[in-house]
Amino acid sequence: MKFSLVLMLALACPQRSAPPPADAAAPRIILPDHSAVIVEVASDDATREQGLMYRDHLAEDRGMIFLFPQAGEYPFWMKNTLIPLDMIWMDSAHHIVHIAHDVPPCKADPCPAAKHHLRDGDALRFEGMDAVVVR
Repeated sequence: MKFSLVLMLALACPQRSAPPPADAAAPRIILPDHSAVIVEVASDDATREQGLMYRDHLAEDRGMIFLFPQAGEYPFWMKNTLIPLDMIWMDSAHHIVHIAHDVPPCKADPCPAAKHHLRDGDALRFEGMDAVVVR
């Protein structure tokens, strides 16, 4: 199975300060339970390499989407990642192909993908990403 998208969520991490107000045009992904996750977009080599390194927190409704120019199997190295993540691999039709829970181990319960009852085969809706260029 080839993947073209990876969503990383750190929804179970405690938040240290109030999140900024959500911009209606901000890129976001709508989960099957209708929750919205505001995402940072990693669509080139530099942003994909940096990812969520050195972050000591991520607001509950935030995540990062990794976009690739073509479908493939893209491994992730969690170097310098300080917060627990759920990693969700999707195909080009935005269906979940695989979920890796608790990477590194999650210290909260339930962990992000479980909290939203996500499972392989679920479809996610993308909004506000029409202008994103994938390189």
